[in-house]
Amino acid sequence: MPATATTALLSIDEYLDGEQYSAIRHEYLAGQVYSMAGASEQHNRLAGNVFFHLRAATRGTACGVFINDMKVRIAAHDSFYYPDVLLTCAVNDSESFYKTAPCFIAEVLSPSTELIDRREKLLAYRTLPSLRYYVLIAQNQRLVELYRRDDQGDWHYQVYQETGELELNCPPVQLRMTLAEVYEDVRFDSV
Repeated sequence: MPATATTALLSIDEYLDGEQYSAIRHEYLAGQVYSMAGASEQHNRLAGNVFFHLRAATRGTACGVFINDMKVRIAAHDSFYYPDVLLTCAVNDSESFYKTAPCFIAEVLSPSTELIDRREKLLAYRTLPSLRYYVLIAQNQRLVELYRRDDQGDWHYQVYQETGELELNCPPVQLRMTLAEVYEDVRFDSV
């Protein structure tokens, strides 16, 4: 009789404890963990540019903007992800190592994560009642995709290519960010 391989599933508490001491980051999906790959210069510049503009807009507010190392918990999918940038303005979103009520999430697309960002994370993130904006940012061309939830709860999709301006409203934060600002100092010749 052939031997059956089994994988021990981690509890959420085991995962959160392990992440505090791990040298590499892991995303969590229903008891299994997946290590995160490193990021390119373009990836870091794009995430940094978005973070910079959001951070400037949130000064003096109770909102928090996080880049790369803050997890978001999606209870409906029994998962934790590390978005590239997230913004939360919910006063009760006070966990130290993860957030549960982001208003805005941005992911910079890379060859190793693009399908996960477009499918798995899109479906999971949209279950968060607080989420109003999910942004996908290409790093090989000026192209931003915006998923926006309106006041009735319906999702709308818009593509910005080369030029355009994203309008974000996560009370008390209101922000306009141009594609030129998102892609500032990004060179496409080394992708």
